[in-house]
Order: sequence, then structure tokens, then C-alpha cells
Amino acid sequence: MHFGYTIVYVSDVAASLDFFERAFGLSRRFLHESGGYGELATGTTALAFAQHEVARSNLGCDYLAAGASGSPLGMEVGLVTDDVQAAFDRAVQAGAQAMASPVNKPWGQTVAYVRCPDGTLVELCTAM
Repeated sequence: MHFGYTIVYVSDVAASLDFFERAFGLSRRFLHESGGYGELATGTTALAFAQHEVARSNLGCDYLAAGASGSPLGMEVGLVTDDVQAAFDRAVQAGAQAMASPVNKPWGQTVAYVRCPDGTLVELCTAM
């Protein structure tokens, strides 16, 4: 068993891919011609996005969409960077909501949080 990918369910896959490219400097790996599914290159795993309709048809039921919740969902996407402050500033300038400015944690890691326009909570952090 190995970790393959994370799929974030969103209203507009292309818009989420565009935002993650601008805000975090990630590269688009794939966008299906239907616009219903896309992936970003993130190293050995992929960060993927699927339209709500695709997700609901796969699951056979409804769920709480991150963008429909007034509060972030109880999960996050973690992106590791050497310069958390610069990454935080870039994300906010691109349209992310600042949730928590960069803080140096007691264990030596610098951590910040932003919420993307599609509702995804992203942790920006230095490596452990």
C-alpha cells in the first residue's frame, strides 16, 4: 500500500487548478477534456480536483462541500516550502483567505494557514 493522491471536490476544476498554480506555484499535470477532473504535480503524489457532480455520482450520496461550509472542514492539504511567509503572502495576494499567519512552532517548524476560494484549507509549512 502507498499513498497515491488526494482528490478535492470543487465546483469548478479549472478554476481550482488555476488558483493553485497562481497561489502556490504548482504545475498542472492534467485536465480532462470534460473539465470534471484535473491534477497538479506535487512530487510523488498528485493533488487532484473533481467536480461535485463527478464525486456525487461516484459516491452515490451527497456530502458537505468545503466551499459551502462557513468554517474549514476538518482536514487540510499541507504544502512544504522553505519560505512560509513568502508562500503565505503569495497565496493571499492570489485570493486565499488568511486563516493564520506564519508562526514558529516549539518543535522548530514554521506553519501558516490559508483557505482557498474553493474552500480548501491549506497548511504552508517548513519541512519537519
